[in-house]
Amino acid sequence: MRLLPRTLFGQILLALLAGLLAAQAIGAWLMLDERVRLSGRLLGGYAAQRIAGIVSLLDEADAPERERLVQALSVPPTRISLDEPWRAFDQPPGAEARAFAGYLEQALARPHELQVISIVLARPGRAYEGSGKRLAGPSVAPNDAEGRESRAEGMRPPFKRSGRLPLLRVIAQVKLADGAVATFHHAVPQAASDGPLRLIALVSVTGITVALLAGWAVRRLTRPLATLADAATGLARDLDRAPLPETGPAEVARAARAFNTMQRELKLYLETRAQALAGVSHDLRLPLTRLRLRLERIGDANVKRSIESDLDEMERMIAGTLEFLRAGASAETPIRSNLNALVEGVAEDMEALGARVSLHGRAEAPLTLRPQALRRCLANLMDNARRHGGNALEVTIEDGADAVRIRIEDRGPGIPAGERERVFEPYVRLDPSRAKHTGGTGLGLAIARAVARAHGGDIVLADRAGGGLWVELTLPRR
Repeated sequence: MRLLPRTLFGQILLALLAGLLAAQAIGAWLMLDERVRLSGRLLGGYAAQRIAGIVSLLDEADAPERERLVQALSVPPTRISLDEPWRAFDQPPGAEARAFAGYLEQALARPHELQVISIVLARPGRAYEGSGKRLAGPSVAPNDAEGRESRAEGMRPPFKRSGRLPLLRVIAQVKLADGAVATFHHAVPQAASDGPLRLIALVSVTGITVALLAGWAVRRLTRPLATLADAATGLARDLDRAPLPETGPAEVARAARAFNTMQRELKLYLETRAQALAGVSHDLRLPLTRLRLRLERIGDANVKRSIESDLDEMERMIAGTLEFLRAGASAETPIRSNLNALVEGVAEDMEALGARVSLHGRAEAPLTLRPQALRRCLANLMDNARRHGGNALEVTIEDGADAVRIRIEDRGPGIPAGERERVFEPYVRLDPSRAKHTGGTGLGLAIARAVARAHGGDIVLADRAGGGLWVELTLPRR
């Protein structure tokens, strides 16, 4: 089953082509078989009518005139003899001989005693078939020596074969009205059953034409499904993309309509959520401001510092939460940007905070991205490496044909393999390496991955050779 195509287009096309080839093969076989049968009937009937006409002429002629008619009518493909004796056979008649005897019986104007011998020259080793048919009088059976003699001498082809068609030699004996025996040697060309190139060409042209049309039709039907899959894949990155065309077959149009409805509802939901978050942010900042004003009336300095610290932490949590919720649906317009300058700017900010940053590599061409969002993503990653990696980090830019990869390495304690996906969840902070005194709300990596995925990329974590953490940000070039 591994050889079967995995795509819907490939499976439907394979089924159509397999059915087409089977139907074409069976049809060609039936056509060839019917062609051979029809040719045999036509040629056999023509030979029987020719012999019957000659018998009628010989019946009405006297002896001298009969000799002249035999000489005049002995032309290819028929030779006539009045000198050969009447033969009979001790073997049952073959199918070909019986068939030709029936043709000849029907063609004769009146009943005659006749017998038929047929030879297939295309098969030189085949035994001769004889058929004796008497419409008057008893039959006589010769011995086998006479049969061998007739094969060796009396039944040699009277005419040379020409062309490539096989010949069916027919030898028929008819007793005329006066008892004379007329022997007919007739060469019947058979239908060519070997190498029917014209029929094969016709079947091939038909098969190729139908296969091309089937491929076009199947591709036309499955292309909207591929478009729907691509749209579903990119929906999380861009809710503002153009809706799908609601065209094509009824089922495909219905699926596109349902997808467009889902996209509109998701967009409306996110817009409603953003408005609610903006309202919550405004409503929370107002009581926080009132608390700071009332804090001035507190005389105890220690209590005042504790309350101020709590208020600062609350404001940071509110700001971080709002930023995380907006990270994947930024209203910032993507533009062609210089990634090298963006990375260098964030590295300078880290150096201003006391970090030692080593930059390697560069992007060879600009990328289409949201500069402010990506700057926050890089800042979160580098700041995380600065805080927990000993203020020393290496940043490497690798430019590829399909994507740009930014790798940030530190020499800190690293993150256990089982926790590397968990740290991207909101508000998750690992202890002791991510203790509370290091600051932060546990949203830095969550915001960074949300921004990366909004750009069509991702962030992965791994162990650095020699110890430390290895973080790679991938940004596709599209």
